[in-house]
Amino acid sequence: MRKVFILILIIGISCAAKAQTFELIDRQEIFQAGLSENLRIPIRIRNNTDKAQTYIIKKVSSDLGSTQKGYFCFDKNCHEASVEEITRRLEPRETLTGLYYTIETGLVAGQHNLHFEVVASNAPNEIADHNIIISIDEKQARQLVFRSKDITIHDVYPNPASDQAFVEYEVHNEHVKAKMVIHNILGSPISNYLLPNLETKVKILTDELASGIYFYTLYLDNSGVLTRKLIVRK
Repeated sequence: MRKVFILILIIGISCAAKAQTFELIDRQEIFQAGLSENLRIPIRIRNNTDKAQTYIIKKVSSDLGSTQKGYFCFDKNCHEASVEEITRRLEPRETLTGLYYTIETGLVAGQHNLHFEVVASNAPNEIADHNIIISIDEKQARQLVFRSKDITIHDVYPNPASDQAFVEYEVHNEHVKAKMVIHNILGSPISNYLLPNLETKVKILTDELASGIYFYTLYLDNSGVLTRKLIVRK
């Protein structure tokens, strides 16, 4: 009886090990975004074996609307929306980063579902499912963080950000020179963005920044009046 138990235990451990030759890591299943935004869904795969492996990443289904579009991107190189399957080779113990499925959220609010599958090419029966729910909302009121006779400014969103972030503002004094400067955690300036009085939103290109903590400072006529935290997460 004991031998049978040990045999069953060995088989169970063997099956478990086989089922974990690769895995999806840092999974997030629920996303929120506003209208007319680009939402990036990270797909991160870790090869748990001691051999190089090729993986097939497939978009199995989605119910995106006619004003929306989705496509695979690796770093800054994106495929056409018609491409629903891509492959990536991973070295032993390597983790795939930089792969995203990008959603252009379009003009209509609602909830949408996507289903992805990841398959090891040498083990087609080994499948990892990844189901995503995306909630696209109408424009929501952003937190007011500064108001003066010269400008009104709302907090950055999304925060944490991945590829881009936005700050909404309204310039009341057309003669004031307004700009926003991005600093790293040591206080060194990295980039700056002008805030023209005829516009109401500025886009911060966080895809050019490494993951970490940053700060943005609002300057009016070269005088800093506000500093807030911005988190970049890839």
